[in-house]
Amino acid sequence: MFFNSTEMFSLKGKTAVVIGGSGVLGGVFARALAGAGASIGIVGRTPEKVDAAVADLKNSGAQAVGAVADVSRRTEVEAARDRLLEGLAKIDILINAPGVNSTTPFFEIQDDEWDRIMDTNLKSMFLSCQIFGSHMVERGEGGSIINISSISSGPPLSRVFTYGVSKAGVNNLTQWLAREFAPHKVRVNALIPGFFPAEQNRRILSKERVDAIIGHTPMGRLGEPDELAGTVVWLASDKASGFVTGALIPVDGGFSAMTI
Repeated sequence: MFFNSTEMFSLKGKTAVVIGGSGVLGGVFARALAGAGASIGIVGRTPEKVDAAVADLKNSGAQAVGAVADVSRRTEVEAARDRLLEGLAKIDILINAPGVNSTTPFFEIQDDEWDRIMDTNLKSMFLSCQIFGSHMVERGEGGSIINISSISSGPPLSRVFTYGVSKAGVNNLTQWLAREFAPHKVRVNALIPGFFPAEQNRRILSKERVDAIIGHTPMGRLGEPDELAGTVVWLASDKASGFVTGALIPVDGGFSAMTI
């Protein structure tokens, strides 16, 4: 039996919402899903960036709509869902890709910084999975949720304490929801990127830190954002990954496989 790989990875007729889709990595995810045939909903905090991301997708021939929201606030996530459903009619795929980081040393972390990072990185995913996930469950046609975690969610990395704790929570949330949603044919997985240059981590990637990261990465380099695209399309496709749920998938050049 031969498999038609084009059909297997096709998302034609599917609709995908990318939370954080106006960012660097979120933009890669949105374009990858659109390239596989999906219609796209972009959610972001900054109107100008959301508009630019939607325009970019439309200029490439994709159907796209946008919604502006602070995804750490329930009422704004609900409003974003309703706005996107007006343009998309249904939602099959949800990508949770918001993220904020900080290098504050542990004993200097204040409550407001802790709350801001936890709200953005973890609470927002809880709200989005609940609010968009309930739509998927109620439709009864299954779906795929992909939460974007981080290599810092595992064994602790220096300098990013609160960020690492929040992303460890994302991993646990993902596995809990995989179990909860499986009877409804909604799959929930987490993508764990290694080190990919982006605005949120550029300030912590000093030359010394980059050298240390590369020295611990078997492939000997940082990742390119587009190298995450294939994994996202695979996890989004029910045909390609229909028996995959509760998985934490690293794309890190081998960083997590290294010891000393």
